[in-house]
Amino acid sequence: MNRRTFFVLLGVPGAGKGTQAKLLEERLGRPQVSTGDIFRYNLKNKTALGLLAQSYMDKGELVPDEVTIRMVEDRLQQADAAQGAILDGFPRNLIQAEALGRMTAPYGGISLVPLIHISDEEAMLRITGRRVCRSCGAVYHTAFNPPKAEGVCDLDGGELYQRDDDKPETVRNRLYVYYKQTSPLIGYYFAKGLLVELDGKRSIESVQSELIGLLAEKEVAQ
Repeated sequence: MNRRTFFVLLGVPGAGKGTQAKLLEERLGRPQVSTGDIFRYNLKNKTALGLLAQSYMDKGELVPDEVTIRMVEDRLQQADAAQGAILDGFPRNLIQAEALGRMTAPYGGISLVPLIHISDEEAMLRITGRRVCRSCGAVYHTAFNPPKAEGVCDLDGGELYQRDDDKPETVRNRLYVYYKQTSPLIGYYFAKGLLVELDGKRSIESVQSELIGLLAEKEVAQ
């Protein structure tokens, strides 16, 4: 069997999954596989799966699980995932989790599922405080990384704005969707003995250090 290591990062919006996945990609040499990135790639390049997804989006419908699953399966077959991958934003529900289990079974299955835990209040603070420069895309935070002048980008003087996805009402809805669709995965992976909880309120470096240690232990055990 060609064993590969697949890690699934779980956590509420704002927990830092994307940040940690990108750092793990750099440290471990395994790609961060994000459903957002996959969708953007397929839509931009008008692939067969991208066009299929677009057909649902044009009608204002959700893209079916089967289409998302096929996109992820295609991504995991690419050369850079020959040693495994770090999954960020997939699976989002039990149907996708079972599909991922089938996809990875020939390579040893899912190795570990770190759950980065933060409170809902912390998630709201992290996300609603984000501000983005309209011209260069630089990201700031009103509490953790404020610009020198309020509402003005330090780099090019561009206007800073709050994305619609970062507005309080949208964030509350994102949390609702997470608890409704994604939180059942916590029990699913706990029952399989794969779940490990981490305190996500610590510094990025501290969380990363613990993740690296956990993943290294898992790879040695395999």
